[in-house]
Amino acid sequence: MPLRVKPRGPADRRRLVTSAVAFVSLGALAVGAAVLTTSTLTKSDAKVELASTATCYDMVTVAVGGRNDTPSNSGVKLLTLPDGTRLPAALADDFNSPWVDQVVDVPNDQVAAGSYAAVYVDYPANMASYDNAVTTGVANTQTVINAISKSCPDTRFAIVGYSEGADVTRRAAMEIGNQTVGADGTYGIVDPSKVVGVVILADAGRTEGESPFPGSEAGTNPDNFDTKYQNSPDGTSGAGALPGTSGSFGALDGKVASFCSQGDLTCSMPKNTSMLHLAANVGRQLDFDALERDKALTPATGADMAMVIGRIAVAAFADITSQDNWLAGDETFLDVLIKVSEPGYTPADPTTKASAAKTDTEATTDENGEPLPAESAVNLAYLPSKIAKEIIGFIGSNSDTVPVLMNDPYGLTLGPGTGHHFDYWRDADAANGRPLTSAQYAAAWLTQLAKDAEAGKPIKSAEVQQQARLVAQTATAMPTTSSAAPTTTTAPAVVPYVAVDPTPGLAPVVPVVPVDPALPVAPVPPLDPALPLDPALTVAPEVTVAATPTAELAPTTSVAPTTTAVVPAS
Repeated sequence: MPLRVKPRGPADRRRLVTSAVAFVSLGALAVGAAVLTTSTLTKSDAKVELASTATCYDMVTVAVGGRNDTPSNSGVKLLTLPDGTRLPAALADDFNSPWVDQVVDVPNDQVAAGSYAAVYVDYPANMASYDNAVTTGVANTQTVINAISKSCPDTRFAIVGYSEGADVTRRAAMEIGNQTVGADGTYGIVDPSKVVGVVILADAGRTEGESPFPGSEAGTNPDNFDTKYQNSPDGTSGAGALPGTSGSFGALDGKVASFCSQGDLTCSMPKNTSMLHLAANVGRQLDFDALERDKALTPATGADMAMVIGRIAVAAFADITSQDNWLAGDETFLDVLIKVSEPGYTPADPTTKASAAKTDTEATTDENGEPLPAESAVNLAYLPSKIAKEIIGFIGSNSDTVPVLMNDPYGLTLGPGTGHHFDYWRDADAANGRPLTSAQYAAAWLTQLAKDAEAGKPIKSAEVQQQARLVAQTATAMPTTSSAAPTTTTAPAVVPYVAVDPTPGLAPVVPVVPVDPALPVAPVPPLDPALPLDPALTVAPEVTVAATPTAELAPTTSVAPTTTAVVPAS
């Protein structure tokens, strides 16, 4: 189905075509299929064309579906390069997602034809190796955005992801928002200011109780959308099942909507469920599709599981031996297993601890084979307390695991018709200030962003908003002319003269009280010239000098009324 076209003048836009995507070389261009499935983006001056629209779009939404909800899994023809190589995307008009369509298609009916389009990213979207699939999805998302932005530098982007696609969207958005601008002033993927909105439905990377709008000023809505999602900025309790994927969105903070339904264990896992987090990390590295298909372990899936678990166990012991005195610390063995089971875990450098290779006998004896003195073998004294910490830590960190397991976690999250993983299309709650479902709210936000793009409104980036706040604060702080006027007409206060000792560090000299001329003054006897002059008496002239100007300022007693008159003006 061809996209609708909004007539525009030839000078307004570059040419764009809709049924295929082509990289047209401006010089010598060679693009291979490998470029489309790795995180390395082409450095060529490529031009993307989408056949039959004749325009660039004001805004493009890049959508990432969940498991098995991608173009290649539906037999849809993907966009291709001139040599026939597939680009990892398909137009939303050619591919229909039963879930994400309800978010990304809505703006089409609210803006003029040809101003807005949505494309679906293609990636494995399976559980044969979860992290490999997500990593590919991130790379393909970035490839599509980078390609379109090179052809249409004025195009704005939104990114929307659900379920497994939510993980892709989070990671892609984090990388875009935390880019470092190059020496030439450009970004490797896309200028973060061009990404005006990110929607994540079922965010497995949420932190504990995180707001639906991370980094936003109000917490109840994105910074660039005035409609509240709910009355409170509080997020759903619990955290994502993959806490190792969490992190800041950098320059995209405030432009992200991260929705999570209570009971959806992919994003609202209770806090004390360490064993479930470990199981999730292990599952990310297994062929879960095969396990689900076979309903039981087979020689192939059993060997796969043994290999993954063995690799994690070896990494755990290596991590422990790399620490100087692990027995004395509070980290439990379960903590270590969760840490090293993260797919992106990097082992510690073995050279950081020379004693890591010692055997138990070597660790408790000196170079002559004699038992170590008590002060050298003190590490072993921590063993009993360490065992106690292991037991207490295991129980405490799994206090919520049993209740979750008893409530059928699979059915609670993915059960047909009841699973909370599908609440985003039915979670309106007017009593709590949520008249719209998560999907409806996201669609309304994207529609507003598309309208802003069509009208050419300035992008409400964090930098622009901060500059506006600074200008407003400066204007408020500056005194007005009317308030300053009384100050200019107030007589200046007269400061009484105070003699100050010129010697640094000494307190000011008390002013000399002027002599009342009405009082008799005793005559000063003349000095006997025959007597030697005492050097200590040389201060007498200084006292006389100090008294002289003070006496001349006798009228300063009239300052009191002036001082009183100034008080109301202060």
